[in-house]
Amino acid sequence: MAYDLITMGRIGVDLYPLQTGVPLPRVSSFGKFLGGSAANVAVAAARLGRSTAVITRTGDDPFGTYLHEELRGFGVDDRWVTPVPGLQTPVTFCEVFPPDDFPLYFYRRPKAPDLEIDAHDLDLDAVRAARIFWVTGTGLSEEPSRTATLAALAHRAKSGTTVFDLDWRPMFWTDPDAARPFYAEALRHTTVAVGNVDEVEVATGVRDPHAAARALTDAGVELAVVKQGPKGVLALHRDGTTAEVPPLPVTVLNGLGAGDAFGGSLCDGLLAGADLETVMRRANAAGALVASRLECSSAMPTPAEIDSALAAGAVR
Repeated sequence: MAYDLITMGRIGVDLYPLQTGVPLPRVSSFGKFLGGSAANVAVAAARLGRSTAVITRTGDDPFGTYLHEELRGFGVDDRWVTPVPGLQTPVTFCEVFPPDDFPLYFYRRPKAPDLEIDAHDLDLDAVRAARIFWVTGTGLSEEPSRTATLAALAHRAKSGTTVFDLDWRPMFWTDPDAARPFYAEALRHTTVAVGNVDEVEVATGVRDPHAAARALTDAGVELAVVKQGPKGVLALHRDGTTAEVPPLPVTVLNGLGAGDAFGGSLCDGLLAGADLETVMRRANAAGALVASRLECSSAMPTPAEIDSALAAGAVR
């Protein structure tokens, strides 16, 4: 079958403090959740009624088993989630200091299994057939994941919608200059690029949102989406259509995962053929809803929740 969405990239276990405003050394209890951007975007789109699957790898350990169970529970096909003997499933801790400070601590050493995705193991026919294919910048940070990501993009050859989540995580790279050639190669095969102002600067060398969006379309993408935090989101289509949407008012509890909710809703809107402003407003609302909740994957909103937030004009 052709999936609505196949994502490829990071997965892991998120351990979130159950006390907010408490430094990590003094946290006494944690909640355990499925995490990782590629997995979360697939979950977010599944929650909106889309058929989704994720291509990634875990450790051959109990946390890997947990992630399989969570994906299935969320309705995400896990057939391309495979174990890597000898490596451990990644764990990520965070601190929660609302409204805007959420430090992350990645435990992905000596190497994360999701960076062991091999081009020879890809189901390229499924990748090409998917209505949307989603890859991330982290997938370009190491081999063999880098070659696998670029091979999947090249084979897909812009059939359908191909989304590049710029996903800049500086701890996974030596410096931005090391990343830019690989980002440029990925953009050649991409129809939609999504990132915040830091991420678009890594991809284009330009920080101004409007200039960066133009640089992304000049690089070959059809739609550039620049997330601007409290300033909302800017979307620029290559045909000149633009949408600049303010954020939905929200009391932020945990901003982590809001971008993944945005991504899942973005895919849903593109699949529905909605106009650009509607797509952005619904994606903004999805992100705001998750930002108002402690957890991430299990907090992804339903269509009714997005409708209610938009009708109220805020997340309450």
